[in-house]
Amino acid sequence: MAGGRARLWLPALGRTLAQQARTEWFGTPFHAMALGGPQPDGIAAAPRDPRPIDPERGAALLRGEFILAGATLVVGPRGDPWNRPSPGRLFAVRLHRFEWMGDLIAAGEIAAAQDVAAKDIGLREALRLTLDWRRVFGRWNTFSWSPDILERRVFNLACAARAMVALASDWEAANLIDSLARQARHLLSLGDEPPRAAERLIAVALAGTALGGAAGSRLLVKALPRLDAALEQAVLPDGGHATRSPEAGMELLLDLLTLDDGLSQLGRPPAERISQAIDRLAAGVRFFTLPDGRLAAFQGGEEVGKARIAAALAHDASGAKTTPLKTAPYAGYQRMAGKAITVMVDAAAPARDAWSLAACGQAGALEVVCGRDRLIANSGWSPMAAGPDILRLAAGGSTVSLGDGVLGAPLRGYMARALGPRLVGGPDKVEVHRRENEAAVWVDIVHAGWLPATGLEHERRLYLDLERDELRGEDRFMPGEKAEARPVAVAVRFHLHPEVRALISRDQRSVLLKGASNHGWWLRSDASEVAIEPSLCFREGLAVRTSQIVLRGRLRADRGGRVRWKLAAAEGQ
Repeated sequence: MAGGRARLWLPALGRTLAQQARTEWFGTPFHAMALGGPQPDGIAAAPRDPRPIDPERGAALLRGEFILAGATLVVGPRGDPWNRPSPGRLFAVRLHRFEWMGDLIAAGEIAAAQDVAAKDIGLREALRLTLDWRRVFGRWNTFSWSPDILERRVFNLACAARAMVALASDWEAANLIDSLARQARHLLSLGDEPPRAAERLIAVALAGTALGGAAGSRLLVKALPRLDAALEQAVLPDGGHATRSPEAGMELLLDLLTLDDGLSQLGRPPAERISQAIDRLAAGVRFFTLPDGRLAAFQGGEEVGKARIAAALAHDASGAKTTPLKTAPYAGYQRMAGKAITVMVDAAAPARDAWSLAACGQAGALEVVCGRDRLIANSGWSPMAAGPDILRLAAGGSTVSLGDGVLGAPLRGYMARALGPRLVGGPDKVEVHRRENEAAVWVDIVHAGWLPATGLEHERRLYLDLERDELRGEDRFMPGEKAEARPVAVAVRFHLHPEVRALISRDQRSVLLKGASNHGWWLRSDASEVAIEPSLCFREGLAVRTSQIVLRGRLRADRGGRVRWKLAAAEGQ
């Protein structure tokens, strides 16, 4: 891991100097002039974002209550959220991303259905808040114009612009579309570096569909060819995302569907690369959706609710009838499915370099759904999580921890400020072997990620008995050539979903698990110690308390060892 950090010093220095130069340039009047460009000729398209909306949260906005990221800011009706401090950074990020825009507009539409006098109340409030934002933050600054915030704000404004312009005065409309054009041009100037180049270019192209005249046409001409190249890097042949995050792939699909709608309103067929990416990503979402109706949570992605997944797949009626693939070899996941048990396994090394900003060192981590209950999960840490980076380590996933070693850790300090919190270290390669017949499915996962710290290789052997509907696991630890005769602590972790109740048996060797359906499943093992300990799970970036089962033991590095475990339905269920 030290060697991995050492090779990053020169790129970090170069990135720091480049960032400093860009920051100084962005703050000059000359950059503001460069964002001028041709004036938009009104509004063209109104792209529809298929993501589900929350009218109740929009109704709260109409009352002047901003409820974002688990925090609340009360400004009162027609209050100003821009002239006061936010409750926290995550709140401020979502506020400046305009993530509330769709909810607010929808709340106004519902109010209008009940009271004709309330017609357009949501749109007018959205217009007011947008123009007030422009008054305070319309010039470049390091926070509200940072790439991750600017990208989503341009996206959300492009979707809502035509509706707001329709009821705005000439002066308000001119200011609104000029602000959107300038923000899109700045976003276009930020370059095409991963991991969010495709998402940035989609937002720029979306603004191009919304803005009329030469302003919109130029954005499209510049963004679409670059988007083709970015999609080729970001979308894997099996529908996975290059970050290996299932959620990232689903969100990119939703962005592309929105752009596809905007282009179709202009009478422009989508490029072949866009259509191909949509098809692949839809297949990926189906692969990663588990029988409980939610997305598998791996590699910087959270579990995602049914409504959002349905929105991502609504365009693909034929795909709903297809059986999900058994493997995603490019994304690096294995899916094992029995009558009642479905298992998803992380079977690859984490993403590298810039793609690893949200990667997790959790090779071999798994999630298990029994019936429609997700029993075994992962912490679901994501870049929006209000939680420690330690959850990106092996202990944050349902996998193995050995001694004090790690399977990769995020950069910190100066390096992280320059290059972002990339994951460094861990296995360069994970070997996967899969066999199956009518009676069973076997998946073996082997890697040497623990070898430098402990002298041991790890093999996770999973056997799904299709007849008995049992999942059997064996975690084997094999000494390397230079393994020393020293003790190594072993911990095999199973993070439980927040809906799961766990009860340890009297002999302290087995744990009874029950999900929302109240069906019982026994997790048994030959570990020397079995414990139920606190854990965390993240939903929309917010921590939810849950539990984890930890199988502990000790072995000698020069001899190796193993821990065997089994998950089976409780008798009488």
